[in-house]
Amino acid sequence: MAGKRDYYEVLGVTKSATADEIKSAYRKLALKWHPDRWVNGSDAEKKTAEENFKEAAEAYSVLSDPDKKARYDQFGFAGTENMGAGGGGFTDMDLNDILRSVFGEGGFNFGGGFGDFFRGFGAGSSGASQQRVYRGRDIRTSVKLTLEEIAKGCTKQVTIERNRACSECGGRGTKNASDVKTCPQCNGSGYVRRVSSTLFGQTVTQSVCPQCGGDGHIISNPCRRCNGTGLERKKETVTVKIPAGVEDGMQITVSGEGHAGMHGGVNGDLLIVVKEEPHKNLLRNGKNLFYTTIISVMDAMLGTEISVPCLDGNYKVKVEPGTQSGTVVKLRGKGLPAVQGYGSGTGDLYVKILVWIPRRLSRSEKEMFESLRNDSSFTPDLSREDKALFDKEKNIF
Repeated sequence: MAGKRDYYEVLGVTKSATADEIKSAYRKLALKWHPDRWVNGSDAEKKTAEENFKEAAEAYSVLSDPDKKARYDQFGFAGTENMGAGGGGFTDMDLNDILRSVFGEGGFNFGGGFGDFFRGFGAGSSGASQQRVYRGRDIRTSVKLTLEEIAKGCTKQVTIERNRACSECGGRGTKNASDVKTCPQCNGSGYVRRVSSTLFGQTVTQSVCPQCGGDGHIISNPCRRCNGTGLERKKETVTVKIPAGVEDGMQITVSGEGHAGMHGGVNGDLLIVVKEEPHKNLLRNGKNLFYTTIISVMDAMLGTEISVPCLDGNYKVKVEPGTQSGTVVKLRGKGLPAVQGYGSGTGDLYVKILVWIPRRLSRSEKEMFESLRNDSSFTPDLSREDKALFDKEKNIF
């Protein structure tokens, strides 16, 4: 998922945005970046428009779906795997479906309906631009987990340094409210708008106000502690709940626990990357666990009982007489649970039994085994059961 932008950042909305706000944000971007609007642009402009157009559609396909949005909010891009656009399977068919859902069956009609779309956002619109809302940066950190912690889920204390509202000015950027003035250039909206005529009719472009930088106001006497940003650095500890079944590299998103936004803006998120610590006895593959043990020839021939380390304690396993080296015993339900929203059930623990053959024998031991060499009990018998085991072992190579 390297290089992907946060879906909320792509659409320019916050996590608290309503479904209508998400749809409206995507609608604006789709109109702005539709390739048909850039047919007369340079190759670079056409490529940028196409990439931005598809990026916005992908973000909308996830954030407009409550289930996909919930997974993305908790697990980031890892939560979008195997669920359509977010999982790398975004197709032109998906894009067309999205456009029809937002703009109707007619999609983009530049010959007639296009101007109607812009009237809602242009000079004739009755809605004024909203003041710019800053979003704090996300914080990424990692947490180490043992398999035992992963099996049951746990809580972890994570200590981070982050921006928080200035304790001296309360996040306003100045001690006195009277020192905050409305920007005269944008009248407090944070944006300036320009109307221009194009081949498609009258369009409106909106940009950040150059005088106030999008704040909508100007501070005449900034706070000395935070230099007018309204933020100060603090070292704090956050309690993070880790769900059972997480995997190495998975990202857990804790909403609102990142850096604070400037001027009372929206907090960023805390992104927790799972680092799974190796287990001294068990290996993991998804929900399943694997354990290898070695027994003696005598135990293999006569049968025995072995102790298998499971995540909830040791488990006794009976080894039947005549067990062959390479035999695998499955302990149902002794694996790991599926992480929330990624399947159901619990994995298994597979125990592989290897038989140790002594390299050196005493004279008396050699004589004993020589006497048994031609005994029928010590001659390989490729019966149906044994043959199946040996054939399975041969397939490994």
